[in-house]
Amino acid sequence: MADDGAAVIDKAGLNTLITALARRGRTVIGPTVRDGAIVLAELSSGDELPYGWGVELEAGHYRLRERADGAAFAHSAGPQSWKTFLHPPRERQWTAARTADGELEFSEDRTPPPAYAFLGVRPCDLRAIAVQDRVLTAGPHADARYRGRRRRAFLVAVECTEPGATCFCVSMGTGPAVGPGYDLALTEVLDDNGHRFLVRAGTQEGESVLAELPRRPADPATRTAARDRVAEAADHMGRTMPPVNLQTLMRDTLDAERWNDVTARCLTCGNCTMVCPTCFCTSTEDITDLTGDHAERWRRWESCYDLDFTHLAGAGSVRSSPRSRYRQWLTHKIGTWHDQFGSSGCVGCGRCIVWCPTGIDITEEAHALNAERAAATGQPR
Repeated sequence: MADDGAAVIDKAGLNTLITALARRGRTVIGPTVRDGAIVLAELSSGDELPYGWGVELEAGHYRLRERADGAAFAHSAGPQSWKTFLHPPRERQWTAARTADGELEFSEDRTPPPAYAFLGVRPCDLRAIAVQDRVLTAGPHADARYRGRRRRAFLVAVECTEPGATCFCVSMGTGPAVGPGYDLALTEVLDDNGHRFLVRAGTQEGESVLAELPRRPADPATRTAARDRVAEAADHMGRTMPPVNLQTLMRDTLDAERWNDVTARCLTCGNCTMVCPTCFCTSTEDITDLTGDHAERWRRWESCYDLDFTHLAGAGSVRSSPRSRYRQWLTHKIGTWHDQFGSSGCVGCGRCIVWCPTGIDITEEAHALNAERAAATGQPR
């Protein structure tokens, strides 16, 4: 095998990685245990990583569980995604203040973008970042603030070796092996030869950071173990999508009876859009102080489940029923997203399944729609 520059680091090397990134002026964000969940937060030390913690996932169910092996990254996607940092839930756009002579003076918020280093980006989330890159930076109306944060972000991806019960990245072609777009990629290995991480660089800056770490050349045993664990993960997905063209499936089932079944259970709470790593819709709100001398405009996340999301003056909401709003979300996510952006909007992370309070499962709905279409047309599923 040609030398690809891959190296092996241990837990101390992972701690040095955090230190090296911080020394470069980056705010390191990674997984840690807090409030009964594995969340994304600022890290100052590798000791804050969730060593020895995993998660138990099902539709509408999330629980921490202790692990005996001390793994740092043997957990599935939590309630947050990296969207929280690249495309914040709430962001000020501008302020307006009344001057002494009664005129209004407007000022755009020009806060410099932070320099983040994301540690522990799963392959599905790496793809989600690429999807949001296309949505928010391509075309004539690019989001300059997103672009500023994204350009300064350093991505340390981690391959999945133990998928959760709600994961279906294989169906979406997004994992569990890491794809392009990372600066560094890690694969965690625990066996009789110890606890270690196979590391590969994907960019020049990644190579530069790797050169600062205590490391040794990647040995064949570690390479093989890393490759085998990722391959095993691919064979143990907790969920699957039907093996059909999902874009066509959504187009062909707009009037399916299944939509009535699922929306009888849907609370239209918008949880699925809030935890989804690719949902990008926003709205704006203006606020003012009691004197009326100071006002601000804020952008905030919005959801297609919100009754007012499609409200038109004089006409009301375009999608007034839960059925129409759920159908809009699902058909856009895995159907018409292709028409807009050239890919699916779903990366198979399973967050929408876990964090739905009534346990609605996007894969179950896709299978049900496919079965209904097959029964109506006589085509195989």
